[in-house]
Parts: sequence; C-alpha cells; structure tokens
Amino acid sequence: MAGEVMEKLRVLDLFSGIGGFSLGLERTGGFETVAFCEIEPFPRRVLAKHWPEVPCYEDVTKLTGDILKRDGISVDVITGGFPCQDLSTAGKQRGMGEGTRSGLWSEIVRLIGELQPRYVIVENVAALLFGPSERRGGWFGRVLGDLAECGYDAEWENIPAAALGAPHLRERAWVIAYPAQERQPKTRKLQHRHIAKWLPSSGEAFVSAYYRKERAEGGRAQQVSGFGAFSWCKDVGRVEDLRGRSDLPTPLFRGSRDGVPNWMDRVGACGNAVIPQIPELIGRAILAAEAGQCN
Repeated sequence: MAGEVMEKLRVLDLFSGIGGFSLGLERTGGFETVAFCEIEPFPRRVLAKHWPEVPCYEDVTKLTGDILKRDGISVDVITGGFPCQDLSTAGKQRGMGEGTRSGLWSEIVRLIGELQPRYVIVENVAALLFGPSERRGGWFGRVLGDLAECGYDAEWENIPAAALGAPHLRERAWVIAYPAQERQPKTRKLQHRHIAKWLPSSGEAFVSAYYRKERAEGGRAQQVSGFGAFSWCKDVGRVEDLRGRSDLPTPLFRGSRDGVPNWMDRVGACGNAVIPQIPELIGRAILAAEAGQCN
C-alpha cells in the first residue's frame, strides 16, 4: 500500500565485534538491533558505548531462543561474521569441525533453527567459498547444506571492501539466506537476479567499470552512506604520498580522549570488523525486496 510505513526488521547480531553489521544495517533506516552477542571484553565496551540500551549476551554457545523469549526479544534477522581463523589462508585451515573456532558456525545454525528468522546474513573470508584445498567447495557446501536443512535458500557474493571505497582489498564472502518457500509465486522474494542489481559483481572489473558506471549514472550504489568515506586515499600509491596532507582522518589506533588507552585492542577490533557500507548495501537490497521493488 502506498505510503505504508514498514516496521523495522529486528536484528540479532552474533559475533558482533564493534558493531559493523548493526551500524550498516541501521543506516538504512529499516533495521533495529535488538540484541548483540560478543565474548571479547573490548568490543563489548564499544557496543555498550554506542548501543547502551541494547542487551549484549556474552557466550553464543549458551544463548538460546528461550533466553531471548524470556527477555522479551523477537528476531527477524540473524547476522554473524563467525570466526575465520580455521578457514583463512593465513591460518592452518583446520576447517569447521568440532573443536575449531570456525566450527562456531554451528551455533548460528542452531539459532536459525530455534528462531526461524526472515533473513540470515553471514560474512567470512573468501576462502569459505573454495576451501579446503583437498576438497574444493567443501566448506561452503557445508554452509549451504546446513541452511537447506533449516529450510533456507541462499544467495552469496564475494564483496571486497575496496568495492565500497576502502583503501584495501579485503575480499569477503557474504551470504544472504531466507526461508525457501519465499521463492514461491506471489510471495515476498529476494531472488539472485534481483539482489544482483544491488550488489557489485565479483572480480577485478567491479572497481574500474561497475562503480565508475554507477557513479556516472547516479546508480543505486550511491545510496550507501559513506560511499566516498575513503576519498582521502585517492591516487595514493605509497606512504610518502600522504605526507603533508591536511585531509587525513583522525588516527584510529592510538590512545584518544575516550578513555580507551590500549591501541592494540583498537587494531584487533578494527581488523576483525566488517566495513558497515557492505551490510548497508545488503540491507537496502533486502528492504527493496520487502517493498516489492524487485519484481
């Protein structure tokens, strides 16, 4: 109905870190974080500072649908950048088996089964899509199989941070899942050909072609807030090119006046975070589907 105001989608943000998922989704105006789950002390302090009214559970292995129901929390969306240490090419690639940190994926699956959200948004290193080396695609087959057993269909894309203007490549696999019955005719649907209109294509061409075209034509990508947030790195090829610049942002990693002195905590938290522009882009695609703009 024209003019109808859609209620915000309620987000359970797992493996929250410093809140990049929630910041990006909430920038769309159509999502509201209702609960975090983060075990590390420093990110929990960051979340408490920026979302003081939102509860933050500590241990994902102990969080249940019954606990959320007891606390009066209903969920429409589950997000999670589950640990990548056992999948990353920088690690030993032990996989997602029991006893591995990346095996905490199973906790997302468990909560999907208990909560039956309308959407699931997952992020991890690009190696998730093609590992392990001895059985290519085995890890991602596990992810898709687990989602299918929960009754969910999925779409995925490799979206590097550089695609949204960041000064580093940072390739990441992004997965959006929703109940499989939503693909049936005359129901809300988020099919790949629809979401592809909103997400950048994978591969090197997106940087030089897709985004130049989108900017020139006033395309949808410009709807992402902070799309030009990293403009200060334009034409920078080496550190020397930054000397004497007056437009550089305030350093993130040294102690500052907010009372957080440990710069190593800052480095670790920022290194583990997702850039919020990507969840925002995905969130806008979801809201477009909800509004029927993808038909």
